[in-house]
Amino acid sequence: MKKILLIALACLPAAAFTQAGHFTIEGSLGSYNAPAKVYLQYHPKDKDITDSAMVVNGKFKFAGQAGADPVEAMLSLNATGNGFSYDDIKRIFLENGVITVTGADKLKKAIAGGTPANIDNEKLSIQLATVTAAMDGLLAKQKIASEQERQSPEFQKSIYKLFKEIAQQQDLAEAKFIAENPDSYISLFTLDRYAYGADYKEVAPLFDGLSARLKQTAMGRQLADRLPHIKAIAMGAIAPEFAEPDTSGKMTSLSSLRGKYVLIDFWASWCTPCRAENPNVLKAFNLYKGKNFTVLGVSLDGPGEKNNWLAAVRQDNLPWTQVSDLNSWYGKAAVLYSIIGIPQNFLIDPSGKIIAKNLRSDDLENKLKEVLGK
Repeated sequence: MKKILLIALACLPAAAFTQAGHFTIEGSLGSYNAPAKVYLQYHPKDKDITDSAMVVNGKFKFAGQAGADPVEAMLSLNATGNGFSYDDIKRIFLENGVITVTGADKLKKAIAGGTPANIDNEKLSIQLATVTAAMDGLLAKQKIASEQERQSPEFQKSIYKLFKEIAQQQDLAEAKFIAENPDSYISLFTLDRYAYGADYKEVAPLFDGLSARLKQTAMGRQLADRLPHIKAIAMGAIAPEFAEPDTSGKMTSLSSLRGKYVLIDFWASWCTPCRAENPNVLKAFNLYKGKNFTVLGVSLDGPGEKNNWLAAVRQDNLPWTQVSDLNSWYGKAAVLYSIIGIPQNFLIDPSGKIIAKNLRSDDLENKLKEVLGK
């Protein structure tokens, strides 16, 4: 599941940032005045930066250092000027040059332009308009539902079914954009996120088709470095071996479970989507634990977060083996399995072969029913 949908369904690490050049953002948004402010938020390496600008007669402006490559950022309009809000946001890309942001009233409906990445991002947004509208409708359906409805298995299943359909439409639209725009940084950015959950046979041809210029960018080189890992976890490949400490500190290896169907489940205590998915994994575990099936949980909790990890295991009633080297995104298993977003999982058969990926909701139970019987 990629980009737009990842905001709702996955936890992602921040992007890197290298200083090289300057950006200017010139905004025009209706007739807003004080106390209205626009906030700019982005994430240089190891930093979180939030800047703000007063809106005067609908105009606002930012300036700062740009990276060697475009960097994703968020603009937020707050009419009361009391801080960054997700009620009205716009994604842009910080890069050398003058970035224009023009709208009538809502920031989220504004058009960004002036620089190549922002022009191309608007182009992609147009191609994803149907997907975005469908996603907005799905979120609206969730919002108007009562708490009782949202907690019902039937409602959750219907929401997930719709989500899968939207995600498939998005995948097709993004793959088409990447193939048709091989020298656009937005294609590289989109492919980097597309690689979350996609199989090697889908990712590799798209990467091969990118221009040499894009492949030499920092993100291009990082994705090139990830490709061997993505290939190693392709469908049909033998799942890479790893060993990490369990909750008691004992080293536990994947190979120690050889001979069983194993769901390798990447998650973390701080990942809200992961915690929401845990009941589905627990249900499948209880149904099939007596049929040569188990789960191996791999936590991406970081240094100093062991107590949080153990508390989450207890709170979510997770009875299967849990391991973590408490090294967050840089843990041995996370790197081996090219984990850039969670939750993520891999189902392997008794021989160690990967036979399914990213099984959520009923998909996990249905796949286990297929391979293990009712």
